[in-house]
Order: sequence, then structure tokens, then C-alpha cells
Amino acid sequence: MIEALDHVQLAAPEGSEALLRAFYVDVLGMTEIAKPPGLAARGGCWFGAGGVQLHLGIERDFRAARKAHPGVRVRDIAGFAGRLSARGAEVTWDDNLPGHRRFYSTDPVGNRLEFLEPRQGRGELREQPR
Repeated sequence: MIEALDHVQLAAPEGSEALLRAFYVDVLGMTEIAKPPGLAARGGCWFGAGGVQLHLGIERDFRAARKAHPGVRVRDIAGFAGRLSARGAEVTWDDNLPGHRRFYSTDPVGNRLEFLEPRQGRGELREQPR
């Protein structure tokens, strides 16, 4: 039985680790997680904040995910969007998800990222009827 989502992996081009570290640590405020030695040899990097982990794996024929994306729940979304904008990241607001404020951004290799915050009183996830 499923308990939780452990992490999301995105792809990145070879040699992009320094760019990724600058973005995920300095811009988003995440912490780099040391990869196990056997996996570290493959390149890429892992990041975490709260209960969220994003893993960036190296792909030789890399193409950025332009539609697929992680949806990252944040607190104080306006402040978080301001943080990203102040650090040069593009913020594109979207109000098409009822009960939420959200925006999209991209990492420095072009992967799409969604950041969202439930509007007051709308924060519970509900299982859909089958």
C-alpha cells in the first residue's frame, strides 16, 4: 500500500551540476543531500526541503520536461515568488486550479516546476471516489 511520495526525479544535461546547485540551493532555498557513493558516480544531485526531495539525474540526450513537473506545496507563496523573482527566476502565475494560488517557474536547464499553496480552508487532500 502506498504511504507517501519519496522523491521526484528530473533529468539534467551532463555538466550542469553547478547550475543546479546554484538554483536549488541559492534560489529555492533547498539543501543538497549527499548521494550514496555508488550513485554519486553517475553525476547529478539531490535536494531536499521539509518533506520534499527533488533528484536531478544526468541524461545524455537531455530534453527539459516542459509539461511534466513536480508540484511543490509552499507556505507564503507571494513571498516565495518574490524570492525567486529577486534572484532572477521567471515566475508565471496561473489561477486555473480552484482553491489554490500557484505559479510556474523553470530551473536553469528548463525543467518546469509548479509551486502552489492552498487557499485558506482548502488545504486538505481528499481521495477521489472510485
